[in-house]
Amino acid sequence: MGRRTVSRLGPAGYVAAQVAGGLFGAAVLYVIASGHAGFDVSAGFASNGYGDHSPGGYSLAAALVCEVVMTFVFLFVILGSTHGRAPAGFAPIAIGLCLTLIHLISIPVTNTSVNPARSTAPALFVGGWALQQLWLFWVAPILGAAVAGFVYRWLSPDEPAKVNVSGR
Repeated sequence: MGRRTVSRLGPAGYVAAQVAGGLFGAAVLYVIASGHAGFDVSAGFASNGYGDHSPGGYSLAAALVCEVVMTFVFLFVILGSTHGRAPAGFAPIAIGLCLTLIHLISIPVTNTSVNPARSTAPALFVGGWALQQLWLFWVAPILGAAVAGFVYRWLSPDEPAKVNVSGR
């Protein structure tokens, strides 16, 4: 979605569009995965979780810290690489490599959220425990993103002239 489209949607519309996109993606994956004998959506369907539902058995506190810090780092890289003074055309590389590293670190802890829409979609398919733990995967990314925004603004108070994403 372009910047103009998002601004017309407003924050609630943007969140709804993200969740709808996540649901569509999860539905496609569900159709594909359910074509395999023995597929069981209750096994998790890559839902985010902590405690018994963490891939590595990590606690609620560990999952909270992991998701807040990973989201903070991700948003900080996004803000820095798209800053008007950043080298043009390199933002997608920095953002993609950062997200790859975040997944390598946090999949064993929580199955990696850093995006509430990504967490909501599979949780709706799984139900039960995934919905009960979903609150964390909304609170932690929102908290991490907010802190990243404040810290980035504090470290870089000047407004950039333009955003360099495409290198144009």
